[in-house]
Amino acid sequence: MEAKVEFIPSGGVTSPKGFLAGAVYAGIKSETEDCLDLGILFSEVPCTAAAVVTNNRIKAAPIVLSQQRLRDGRPVALVVNSGCANASTGEPGLADAVEMGELTASHVGASPADILVASTGVIGQRLPMERIRTGLGQVVLAADGGHKLARAIMTTDTVPKEVAVRADDFIIGGVAKGSGMIHPNLATLLCFLTTDASVDLAFLRLALKEAVAISFNMVSIDGDTSPNDMVLIMANGLAGGKTITPRSRQAEVFKKALSRVCVHLAEAIARDGEGATKLIEVTVSGAASVADARLAARTIVSSPLVKAAVHGSDPNWGRVVAAAGRSGVQLVETRLDLYIGNICLVNKGCASAFSREEAVRSLDGSEVTIALDLNLGSGRATAWGCDLSEEYVTINSQYTT
Repeated sequence: MEAKVEFIPSGGVTSPKGFLAGAVYAGIKSETEDCLDLGILFSEVPCTAAAVVTNNRIKAAPIVLSQQRLRDGRPVALVVNSGCANASTGEPGLADAVEMGELTASHVGASPADILVASTGVIGQRLPMERIRTGLGQVVLAADGGHKLARAIMTTDTVPKEVAVRADDFIIGGVAKGSGMIHPNLATLLCFLTTDASVDLAFLRLALKEAVAISFNMVSIDGDTSPNDMVLIMANGLAGGKTITPRSRQAEVFKKALSRVCVHLAEAIARDGEGATKLIEVTVSGAASVADARLAARTIVSSPLVKAAVHGSDPNWGRVVAAAGRSGVQLVETRLDLYIGNICLVNKGCASAFSREEAVRSLDGSEVTIALDLNLGSGRATAWGCDLSEEYVTINSQYTT
């Protein structure tokens, strides 16, 4: 019988055994009601860990440091701040990241080499280290502290993003942030995943890479990516089961559970896009390959013209077809079928006799589905994004002021 993957009500990054978290307001970002901006995620035992990081050639100091420590180490904790990216800050910025790790190590009783570091916020500014030194000493770790951590990593996010699932005898939890500067090949997002399963390192890296490919790398808000993006998973093995390897009975259920968590968080990021009023889900099927399906779906959901049309509930299907055509994937115009919701707008490459009023109603809701069938093969993929509103411009014209 296939193992079930069940969502845990109010679950989060500390749902798996042995994980604690906490957060405080240290004064790194402008204070708002119930504001938090500095947090720690801690495992009671060393973890097997893997990460996928930004493809941006400019990488923030915490990314550089964490990549170094992930090569050989078994981390026990992560320290993260919002409000300042600590990116493009040179050697002083790297020294600040190192100090954040050292302060955290002292606070949790670990070696600095076993502490990972992450930051998010404005690029080009130094961290206010005096405030961080004070703040880290005030972080209280707790089994329900993941909810605070979820709030502490928010920048322009309007809601925290967290989830946990149970599968077989283990749990996978996760927390993420992301609202703007979001585009495939990771975006301005941080995602921290935890599991109490024991997982072989090579398999953990593979499973994470596959999960990211169908989730976070299929989200686009505005076409930009940042130097700080990271998806991290830590596995502490405290569930007590056998180590999961590629040939284990639990290998497929682990990958399924991890993908569920990542897709859930990716959708949450798309839904919370800066200024968004609608979630857009684009599914491309019938592609010559999965790679083509992913590329076409990403191109459509990334198109500013498609996003603007969705915002205005304008069934301008030509923008969708044009985006697919410029994506570079293999397609034959006379084979294209396009649906918005349940309404067929295009059949075999030409306009169908659809009701404009019904099409507008399909676009008026808070969630809009677009389905494009290339009718060439079996490749299929889904991407998520949001509409483009005036509020997006307002938010990003005032981000540093």
